[in-house]
Amino acid sequence: MIPEIYQFQRMLSRRLLIWSGLSILVGLWLTLSNRDPNRRGFAQQAAAWGAINAAIAVGGRIAADRRAVDPRAHDSSMQQKEAQKLRRLLWFNAALDVFYVIGGLALAHRPDPDGRGWYGHGWGIIVQGFFLFWFDLYHALALADE
Repeated sequence: MIPEIYQFQRMLSRRLLIWSGLSILVGLWLTLSNRDPNRRGFAQQAAAWGAINAAIAVGGRIAADRRAVDPRAHDSSMQQKEAQKLRRLLWFNAALDVFYVIGGLALAHRPDPDGRGWYGHGWGIIVQGFFLFWFDLYHALALADE
């Protein structure tokens, strides 16, 4: 049986991987179906953030699997320590997500005389930042209840 904290980490990775897949698919679809620079900018952000989040999700899953087979994994103090580390990481990420949204807002309002799609890039970052903020916040609070 896998200790609870590692099951939680696996669930977290699975959920992030689903979001990643959706982001990549939306990004690819918008890239192939649009010539508008703003939509393409949004698409590029969706695909790029999706790829990065997929790598994080897979890495998180691998780390959880490795830690779960450690002979000390069933020790309650070890699980509490792991839960505390993950909780801190989720809170830190939620704070970073706020800065992503602010950066996206700045980019979306940047002048774009050359038609590079800054508005779309900005909104792509805003959408990802908002999702990740709520994702990290929800899971940090859920982990606090464990």
